[in-house]
Amino acid sequence: MTDAPTQNVIAFQGEPGAYSHQACRSYRPQMEALPCRTFEDVIEAVRSGRAELAMLPVENSTYGRVADIHHLLPESGLHIIDEGFVRVRISLMGVPGTRLADVTDAMSHPVLLGQCRGFMRRHGIRGIVGADTAGSAMEIARRGEKSLAALAAPLAAEIYGLEELAADIEDRHNNTTRFLIMSRQPDFSRRPNSEGDGTMMTTFVFRVRNIPAALYKAMGGFATNGVNMTKLESYMVDGVFTATQFYADIEGHPEDPHVARALEELDYFTSSLNVLGVYPADPLRALQAAAGD
Repeated sequence: MTDAPTQNVIAFQGEPGAYSHQACRSYRPQMEALPCRTFEDVIEAVRSGRAELAMLPVENSTYGRVADIHHLLPESGLHIIDEGFVRVRISLMGVPGTRLADVTDAMSHPVLLGQCRGFMRRHGIRGIVGADTAGSAMEIARRGEKSLAALAAPLAAEIYGLEELAADIEDRHNNTTRFLIMSRQPDFSRRPNSEGDGTMMTTFVFRVRNIPAALYKAMGGFATNGVNMTKLESYMVDGVFTATQFYADIEGHPEDPHVARALEELDYFTSSLNVLGVYPADPLRALQAAAGD
C-alpha cells in the first residue's frame, strides 16, 4: 500500500534543465520539479507517493516515438491526465565572458548534436558527445573553459549560470516533443464545454485476437462510427514476434455514444484492451494539424 502522494511535486527524467524539466515549467509551473535518473524512476516516484504527477516524453516530430516508453506505460499503473507539446529550442551556452568566436567544441546528447549540424559547420565547432543535454551544460559549467560550450535548452543556462551565445540554432524550427502528464488516479470527469469547444483524447493499448483479419475488423468500428484515430503504432511484447501490442490515440471521450460503439466493437476483436487515459487535447495539437493541411 503506497502512501498518499506528495502534493505539488512532478517527476521528470534527466538533470535539472532538461527538456522534460522545461515541459514541467510550461505545463505545471506551480509544482516543484523532481529530477529522476530513468523513466522507471519517474514512474516509481509517483507510484510510491514521492511525487503527485509524472512528466514523460512519448514522441518527437523529427525522431518518432521515445524508445521503451510504450512498453512502460501499460505496466506503470499510472493514468494519462494531460498532454503537452514543447518546441525543442536549442541554445549554445558557455561560461560567463565567453564569446562565440572562442568556442571550438560543443557538448550535448547525440540527438541534439545532429539537430545543429548547419550552425556547427558554419562556425567551425566540433561536437562532443555528452550523456544528456542538461548534464552537458552542468559539465561545461564545472570545467569553466571558454573553448567549450554546451547545446541545451535555455533553461539549462539559467540553472547552471551559463551565458547564451546563440539561440534557436536548430536546423528544423518545427521540432516538437509531445509529453504525457500521468497520475495515480484517472480523471474521466472532464468533457467539452457547453459550447462544444475543447476536444477530448482517449489513449489505449490493445492486442487483437488470433483470428484472420482481426486488426482490419477491429479498426472498422472507428471508421463506421466516425471516430478520428490520430495515432496507431504496433510494437512487440515479451521479446517474441507473435505477440504484438497496439498503442492508439483517438479523438473523443469513451462515454460519447459514437466512441462507446467503436470501443465495444474493438473489444470484440481483442484479447486485451486497456484505456491509459482520457484528457483534453492540447491546443497546439489543432494548430499543428492546421499547419499540416
